[in-house]
Amino acid sequence: MAEEKKVTKTAAKSTAKKTVAAKSTATTKKTAAPKKEAAPKAAPKKASAPKAKSVKVTLIKSKFGRLPSHRATITGLGLKKINHTVELIDTPEVRGMINKVSYLLKVED
Repeated sequence: MAEEKKVTKTAAKSTAKKTVAAKSTATTKKTAAPKKEAAPKAAPKKASAPKAKSVKVTLIKSKFGRLPSHRATITGLGLKKINHTVELIDTPEVRGMINKVSYLLKVED
């Protein structure tokens, strides 16, 4: 009689574990909802702004051995190495930077 109880207890435990495992896998397997395709949106047309004047600036001399503020100005203009050319918008701020380091640059309007 004791053997029958042990067998039934172990059988009950294994079936309980199987049902718990079955429930956990059933809850994790969720079906994904079908995805909706988004309709392409037309981009609004931007009003064309009048073209700003630009200035081409080329670094002719090296920035090494110069004042730190002059080095920073060259970097601010976007110049990296000798013969590097950058096209900038012609504003008073840019013109002031160009005037500060004009001895290192070649400027084309």
